[in-house]
Amino acid sequence: MKPTKKEDGVSIYNLKKSLTDSQCEALANKKLSRNNIQFIIDHDADVYGEDGNLLLKFRKNVLPPSHVSQFYDNVINFAKLKTSNRGSASGSKTKNVANNPKIMSNIFGYFDRLSPKQKYVFTKKNKRLPLEVRECRFNVDFPAEYKNAIPLIEDIDRFYKKYTPSYYENQLQKAKQTHFKIPNTVFTTVTTNVNYQTTVHKDKGDDKDGFGNLVVIEHGEYSGGETCFPQYGIGVDVRTNDVLFMDVHQWHANLPIILKTDDAVRLSIVCYLRTNIWEKTKNKSKKFYIKHTNTMKKFRTAVTK
Repeated sequence: MKPTKKEDGVSIYNLKKSLTDSQCEALANKKLSRNNIQFIIDHDADVYGEDGNLLLKFRKNVLPPSHVSQFYDNVINFAKLKTSNRGSASGSKTKNVANNPKIMSNIFGYFDRLSPKQKYVFTKKNKRLPLEVRECRFNVDFPAEYKNAIPLIEDIDRFYKKYTPSYYENQLQKAKQTHFKIPNTVFTTVTTNVNYQTTVHKDKGDDKDGFGNLVVIEHGEYSGGETCFPQYGIGVDVRTNDVLFMDVHQWHANLPIILKTDDAVRLSIVCYLRTNIWEKTKNKSKKFYIKHTNTMKKFRTAVTK
């Protein structure tokens, strides 16, 4: 696949769809194979769809290695915990979360729902349910590790502003309206995935006026895992220190991950603003944030006793 042109070492592509919308919908909730993809991007690139809108921007070796390593060392043990919270992106066909496949996918920052156990304890204590926005377990249980993870998230925020400024500005206006966010960023939440091949899906729950992002940290040796846009027949080989900004409301998925060593890890990181958090907390005061956060921490202590 030849670029339309090159600018300052960046390949510019203008692509037409190779699959119709109905053909992509037929792929939803299914895993891709390499046969679905015609071209893998492994170099600095900007890609535009046939409507002229930006599909992705990919930059290699721009993240500070020290922050990448620091993030990995502080987050990896938590990221390896198995959960069932990914729904259709894990290939699940059920609405019952408990029946979803167990995968190494976790979140930290803030979330917009209480767990069934949390709701039960409030009800048992005859307490009114608070606003359903809470700090995630990682922040609360591992505050030092959470603090050490933030520099890389700030780097992603910085490059988000640099490479997709109009989308960043849209998200910034919402982030300014809530205290429930990761410090010094426009993100409320971070999702981590370990050795996880997502099925074909479109992201839900994030800011539709913003833009998605993906960072990968490698450990050991593996191949595959490229992030793909099947409707355009392309994939991007995101590796350590790279950053990918992408339209996550287009159909996307990963290719199979082949682990070549026993210690092989593909840790992917996605930072975003959850729309429900913004809608529930916009224009709430700092005083409200502090009071609500303290209430949830006291409540959590009661749950774990």
